[in-house]
Amino acid sequence: MIKAIGLALGQLTDRSFRGVLWRSVGLAALAFVLLWGGVGFLLTHTALFSLGWLDTVVDLLGGVAVLVLTWFLFPAVIGVILGFFLEDAASAVDRRHYPHLPPARAQPIAEIVVTTLKFLGIALALNLVALLFLVIPPLFPFVFYGINGYLLGREYYELVALRRLDPVNALGLKRTKQVPLLVFGVIAAFAFTVPFVNLVTPLLATAAMVHLVEMWRQRSA
Repeated sequence: MIKAIGLALGQLTDRSFRGVLWRSVGLAALAFVLLWGGVGFLLTHTALFSLGWLDTVVDLLGGVAVLVLTWFLFPAVIGVILGFFLEDAASAVDRRHYPHLPPARAQPIAEIVVTTLKFLGIALALNLVALLFLVIPPLFPFVFYGINGYLLGREYYELVALRRLDPVNALGLKRTKQVPLLVFGVIAAFAFTVPFVNLVTPLLATAAMVHLVEMWRQRSA
């Protein structure tokens, strides 16, 4: 995993990677701004939590509550845009590191949309549950990073693995890599909560997962 992350970081200086990098940063920034606006609207126009005391806390915190909720929901929401620039990022990695491989399977746009929207629904639901643990500060980080580590490891794996594996083989390989995928996801979730680093995390995580899947494919073969 360290090797995969190192290879992903090393490609940031690749000229062919820069276009994908800036597109990724722009989309991540746009997603954050839109999420911020959406969370602000929900907090001011709805009783989001249906719990009087929690709504009171949110009202008292005001703008800080909007920022905190946006920050913690960002890893889940960024998954929506992940699939739409995944292929460009993965193809750039393939050209530099795996030119000997045949072209990857082209994923239909409908498949990407269904996968990402399903992920978004599950991720938002679980993260809203995780936010309830904010009232137990020592426990919250473990719940938050555990949930998002599981979700992000699964999401990145499925989107990358299905480029070169059929669903049955992709599922079989995933079952043997549950722990590495969780560790990968926790690292990604942590990076998503670091200012500025979170803007390049989608691209770096995609590139690193391409390397991991290829390493695992070769070993299983």
